[in-house]
Amino acid sequence: MNFWLSPTTLHVEPAQGSDAETIARLHAEGFYRGWTREEFAAYVAGKDTPIYVACDSRRRIAGFAMLRHLGEEVELISIAVDRKWRNKGVGAQLMRALFDAARMSPAKRMLLEVAADNLSALKLYGKFGFAKVGERKGYYPRPDGTPATAIVMARDIG
Repeated sequence: MNFWLSPTTLHVEPAQGSDAETIARLHAEGFYRGWTREEFAAYVAGKDTPIYVACDSRRRIAGFAMLRHLGEEVELISIAVDRKWRNKGVGAQLMRALFDAARMSPAKRMLLEVAADNLSALKLYGKFGFAKVGERKGYYPRPDGTPATAIVMARDIG
């Protein structure tokens, strides 16, 4: 099992099945259509969809990130940080852990998609060297009924 230490007194480790409820809550706080505890439990159990959690020494989860392995590519499926932990480096620590994990796989490139209006996420991904490779107009549903564009980004894992 891998552990990544953080300057925020948190560490990053692979999620456990018992984390599914907390992960689902964080996902629902960050996204209009959150996934269920059962969906996350299935992802945690799956070998191609590892989830990593940033947590303190008592395993209180401050954030999570989920990958999907696709051969020579790995996709960042979701990342979310608890509101009280935002702007404290948790997202960046999760990203570093994801790249460390991806380097241990056959993947050569990491992909992701992000809402075009999610400026904090775009800033984080830019810091990690992601570049826009495409977009999907009207991809994300919004509560008010207006769809948002998804920006597709990628970078080499190397």
